Amino acid sequence: MKFRQITLGLALASAALTGVLSSSVATAQEKVQFFPSLTGRTGPVAPNATPFANGYADYMKLVNTRGGINGVMTLVEECETAYATDRGVECYERLKGKHGGATVFQPLSTGITFALTEKIPTDKIPMITSGYGRSDSADGDIFKWNFPLIGHYWVAGDTVLQHIANKEGGWDKLKGKKIAVAYHDSPFGKELLPIMEERAKKHGFQLQLLPIPAPGVEQKAIWLQVRQQRPDYVVLQTWGVMTPTAIREAIAVGYPREKMFGTWWSGAEPDLRDVGAAAKGYSAVMMQHGAEPQSDVVKQILASIHDKGQGTGPRNEVGQVLYMRGVVGAMLAVEGARAAQAKFGPGKPVTPEQARWGYENLKLTQADLDALGFKGVMRPVATTCSDHMGSAWARVHTWDGAKFVWASDWLQADKSLIDPMVKASAEKYAAEKKMTRRAKEDCQP
Repeated sequence: MKFRQITLGLALASAALTGVLSSSVATAQEKVQFFPSLTGRTGPVAPNATPFANGYADYMKLVNTRGGINGVMTLVEECETAYATDRGVECYERLKGKHGGATVFQPLSTGITFALTEKIPTDKIPMITSGYGRSDSADGDIFKWNFPLIGHYWVAGDTVLQHIANKEGGWDKLKGKKIAVAYHDSPFGKELLPIMEERAKKHGFQLQLLPIPAPGVEQKAIWLQVRQQRPDYVVLQTWGVMTPTAIREAIAVGYPREKMFGTWWSGAEPDLRDVGAAAKGYSAVMMQHGAEPQSDVVKQILASIHDKGQGTGPRNEVGQVLYMRGVVGAMLAVEGARAAQAKFGPGKPVTPEQARWGYENLKLTQADLDALGFKGVMRPVATTCSDHMGSAWARVHTWDGAKFVWASDWLQADKSLIDPMVKASAEKYAAEKKMTRRAKEDCQP
């Protein structure tokens, strides 16, 4: 198992450990807040997961240049999962008690999320799963320790269908259409399906399901079906090597890229870069941010971290989609801890339980986000005891042959449709686990 620790000005003397210690904390004696990082720098999602890990690490370094979290320095230690559930659980067990206790986990894997969901209530450690994991974990009355902050797969599915409906001239125009969903044949891929099925039932379009076996490098049979049945649109719920493979196969069978839409793990630079101009017209829905090279936070990371030779990865990826996703994940992790400090004592490291309260009482106004460098990148986030998502906004971007450009205004998922789905699924889970909804006294602000 590979580990990478991130601290200031130190290096590992032992060759038995891979990775280096860099600029997340000034000295071992300082007050620190520990943020474990479960990475996928190897394996089938490495081109996509690596920029995320780099963005996560760099933002934590930026926080420390700003004085930490009210003087408490961030500490990041990586553990390599290779996107394997068993290794993810091993990493969790190894890291959860280190450095005073893990503040929060972000597993970057729906499979690992499902496994850790069974563990975190006992260990009392929160978990952030922005844009992945269990969609029903937005119900904080059942999933006390899960936080799908700023979106989950049902938000992704709903907003991409909104965009398609807008292109067609309204939801009523989807009646009789055929929409195919090519998805990773795993909990990750299947998590999208309930919202697609609900919208199909509501609006009268036909849903064609196309499961893709992992790792997804062989899809010829899938795209032969697409060529034969010619759906009006194809939605990809793919990750890692699956996405460029799907786009290449679509090109091979002559399916127009303008009719292809990815969810937010299916539309980043590594997915399109090698395909280049041939992928022009392909679109994907993005939770909040996209590529943000001109954002204030990117400029600050470049000036304070990369210009000083302390960047975690290559300079040219700073501001790209998945790098920004790591930056946003780190920001949410930090601001939840900051919110917890405001209640339990500024300038003191917070416990995992206290951090959970912070994520449940997260209030990021537009002014707050702008001050942190996220002006034009994100919209406000506000969680509650019952709502562990806090925001349901997305946009669609389109590949112009060399880069992504915005192709839609802000889209808000229809919570009147999604919230009952979340509640019903959460209650089913609770019944299976013999759980009850949280008592009112457990939900004090």
